[in-house]
Amino acid sequence: MTEQGINHNQVEVAGQICSTFEYSHEIFGEGFYTVKLLVNRLSEATDEIPLLVSERLIDINRDYRGKLVKASGQFRSFNKHEENRNHLILSVFVRDIEFLETMEDVKPNQIILDGFICKQPVYRMTPLGREICDILLAVNRSYGKSDYIPCICWGRNARFAGNLEIGSRIQLIGRIQSREYQKRVNESQIIRRVAYEVSVNKLEFHEKDEE
Repeated sequence: MTEQGINHNQVEVAGQICSTFEYSHEIFGEGFYTVKLLVNRLSEATDEIPLLVSERLIDINRDYRGKLVKASGQFRSFNKHEENRNHLILSVFVRDIEFLETMEDVKPNQIILDGFICKQPVYRMTPLGREICDILLAVNRSYGKSDYIPCICWGRNARFAGNLEIGSRIQLIGRIQSREYQKRVNESQIIRRVAYEVSVNKLEFHEKDEE
């Protein structure tokens, strides 16, 4: 991984582990596992964020539920093919993890991204008059790969993002948030799903890619 790649996608989250480890996949003999992290918002709400962790970083056979940790890495996407369509799987790819005694003086949830808009932004207004804009950001990774990250902007950032074109390069600072929704499988079955997106706090537009 190049330094340039790291700068394009930086995540730091901290909170309470709320699940056991679940096997994800293996690369060159190295096993990767997912675990859920409960992260507090400034309000009383919480976000449940999936971490993708190497077995070399932590003992995946132990039950750490209730433990406080801080994890840093990248927010990555994976296209999973199911039910005759592609489903975007998002998780924090952990490069470093440490246990905490307390959450004092810790930023619980921050992400910095530098990427390109790869789908026409969707600007809309809620029934209560709040402005929202959805964007899909392609963030370059090493070895010619990219991560596709859904982002949501509010207020004046939403108005600004709604006028951007496909291919525009932007840099943003925000936080990862989870959102529950229900998906109807058939007439009698509805399943609970969780979607993940970046809630944007700051947004900057770069007229051209200088690199």
